[in-house]
Amino acid sequence: MPTPTPSDSAPAAAAPGPRAGADVSSAAASAPTPAAETAPPPSYPRISAYARVRAPSVADGSAQRPSGARRGADAAAPSRAAPAPAGSAWRLWGQRHERRLWALGVVALALGWGLSLQRSGPAVPGYTPEQLAEFIRKDIVDKPLPSPASAAYAAIRGSVVRVVGLEGDKPDSTGSEPPGEGIPRNVGSGVVIVENGTILTNLHVVQGARRLKVTFADGSESDAVMVGSQPENDLAVLRAKTVPDDLKAATLRSTSDLMPGDEVLAVGFPFGIGPSASAGIVSGLKREFRSPDGQQMITNLIQFDAAANPGNSGGPLVTMDGAVVGIVTAILNPSRQRVFIGIGFAVPIENAAAAAGMPPF
Repeated sequence: MPTPTPSDSAPAAAAPGPRAGADVSSAAASAPTPAAETAPPPSYPRISAYARVRAPSVADGSAQRPSGARRGADAAAPSRAAPAPAGSAWRLWGQRHERRLWALGVVALALGWGLSLQRSGPAVPGYTPEQLAEFIRKDIVDKPLPSPASAAYAAIRGSVVRVVGLEGDKPDSTGSEPPGEGIPRNVGSGVVIVENGTILTNLHVVQGARRLKVTFADGSESDAVMVGSQPENDLAVLRAKTVPDDLKAATLRSTSDLMPGDEVLAVGFPFGIGPSASAGIVSGLKREFRSPDGQQMITNLIQFDAAANPGNSGGPLVTMDGAVVGIVTAILNPSRQRVFIGIGFAVPIENAAAAAGMPPF
C-alpha cells in the first residue's frame, strides 16, 4: 500500500481571508463555487406590511459597520418594527374616532344649511340685545296685537242673534188680523247653543209676543218658536225655523272655576243697536236679584260690571277665550231707571243649559 504523502493527507490550506475593512462583496466573488452545488437562496428578514422603506445593506455599501460600543448596544436591544407611514397613521386615528367624526360632520352640515338659509335672504347686520328689544317694542307699537276682548268678540260673534217679539196689528172691521210683520213688542238678544237653531234668551224678552223673529250674524232672518222655558231663572229656549248653512254654535264653559276679577265680555243689542260688546270683570258670585215689581227673586247669579242696557237681555256673558259662562238677565238701578250704573247680573250657563234640556257640566 503506498504511503500517503503529506499533500494527499493534509487538507488544503484555507485561502487567506479578506483584509480588515475590505469589501465583503469582493471576497465573495473570489471564493470558488463547486459546479455541482447550487447556492441556496439568500435569506431576508420578514418586513412588516407598513415597512415600505428599504433597510440599509452592508453589501451595497449604504451602511457602515457599527463601532464596538454601538455594536454591543445594538445586539442587546430588541428588534423594533419600522414606523408606519403618515397615511396609515391618519387612517388608524380615523378608525378610533369614527363616531366623533360622524357627529362633527352632522353638526357642520346643519351649520352649513343654516348659513345657506341666511344668505338666501337679505343680509342682516348684527344687533345687540338692547337694539333687538327696541325693535320689538317699536313693532308692537306699530302693529299692536289684538286685545283679549276683541279676540273673545270674534269668537262669539257668529253665535249672537237679535231677538224681536212682535205684536199683531189691530183687527180690521171684519175682525180678522191683517197680514204683516207686526209691531215690535220687545227687543233682546240670544245665543245659538246648538247648530240646528236652538237659541237661549230671556223669558221676559219673548213673553206675551204673538210672533218671534230672530236675525243671525250674516243678516238672514227667520221666524222662531219657543220650545222650552225656565221661569224661575227667566230663561226661554227658542228654535229657529230656518238657519244659515254656516251657523256656528257657541262654546259653553262651566262656572266652577270662575273667580271675582276674571275678565268678561257682554255681547248683545242694547236698545236694538248691535251687536255691541262691552268689557268688564266678574264682580261677585251667587248674587240675588229681585225684579222691579217685587214679584220674582232670582238666585245664584253672576254679578259683573260690563255695561249692559235694555236689549242686552238674553245675550251671552263670555270669558276672554270666547266661551259662554252666563246669560245676561238684569241690571240694578236703585232709581228704577232702565239704564246701567255698574251692576249687571247673568244666569250661570249651568242653569241655562238645564233649561234647554242639555246635561249639566
